[in-house]
Amino acid sequence: MALLTQARRLSDAVNQVAIVICVACILGMLAISFTGFLYTLFTGGALSWTYSLARLFLPWIGMLSSTIALHAGEHVAMTLLMRILPESLVKVAAALTLLIIAFFALLVIWYGWGFFQNATQTYMVSDAIQISRQWTAAAVPIAGVIFLLHLVHGFSLLEHFIDESVVIEEALHSDDNEEPGSTAQDKESRS
Repeated sequence: MALLTQARRLSDAVNQVAIVICVACILGMLAISFTGFLYTLFTGGALSWTYSLARLFLPWIGMLSSTIALHAGEHVAMTLLMRILPESLVKVAAALTLLIIAFFALLVIWYGWGFFQNATQTYMVSDAIQISRQWTAAAVPIAGVIFLLHLVHGFSLLEHFIDESVVIEEALHSDDNEEPGSTAQDKESRS
């Protein structure tokens, strides 16, 4: 059980890092785009590289934000179907859902790794700025690994097993001295 708790803490930490990276990518895109805007505003000319450079952050934002959504339980779910199924079938359907997510993650890793290895081209952002395509391709297998890591949370990833009123109460009455990103399972393991 201690190994599972450590894996969940690792998943939470990786999720926090993914959030920071996504925010940094968005801020980088905004800074690059704003630089291009200011250059055009003050000189009347355009920087040809701003759009090309800014869009290199999109694969990272897209792939990492999907792992963040999985960690938060904010993914496609068939809530209505789950509410009409008997309890025993809900658990079977949830287990099947987790297996499908694991299978998807393995496919993302497998094909993403091949994509990464074959990404030998270079993006010519400008004459002076050249970036390897592996920069963007690396986001795919990394996201697959994070998907698999988040599966250590099990059924808590699925909204059918989350009591919304409890989550709201915990958020409203949380202690200021709690670690950011800690979950109810972490609190239980500490007590």
